[in-house]
Amino acid sequence: MISCDYVRHMARYNRWMNDKLYAVAGTLPQTALDAERGAFFGSISGTLNHLLVADTIWLKRLAAHPAGFASLAPLQALAMPARLDLPLADGFAALQARRRQLDALIVQWSLELTPAALAQALDYHNTRGEAQNRPLPEVLVHLFNHQTHHRGQLTTLLSQLGLDVGVTDLIAMPAA
Repeated sequence: MISCDYVRHMARYNRWMNDKLYAVAGTLPQTALDAERGAFFGSISGTLNHLLVADTIWLKRLAAHPAGFASLAPLQALAMPARLDLPLADGFAALQARRRQLDALIVQWSLELTPAALAQALDYHNTRGEAQNRPLPEVLVHLFNHQTHHRGQLTTLLSQLGLDVGVTDLIAMPAA
């Protein structure tokens, strides 16, 4: 389904796009970021926070993968978010700092991923506590697709405020 190179490419794309979104969102006052906009997670801040929550959940699950990814060890100190909208940071600067940390971790982890690890399924419990066993490639496609989905919502919210994130196409990402 996917390769380690695909995961590395998507990790770079994820970081690139998040940097672009945060650069544009950072031009807004906190009140505008926190304003209810009718999005699934309410506001720009709520959507940015949700992405942090979801990434934290998935990375903590990946940290328990049989491959024992050393790069994910720092996640052991983080509590597993109990809700998909649990506030993880107070204010835009704290959200951005946490986003940069997670994006760096995702890139670092992607470099550690091997074909053997990619071939192993992931056992985890979903947010309802139900045991799951999924092929790791499926989990990783979901991880990156989920981020893209919500970044699309964010670009719309920012566009409605007259702000342009610029080109978001994967193919437009600068070479490494």
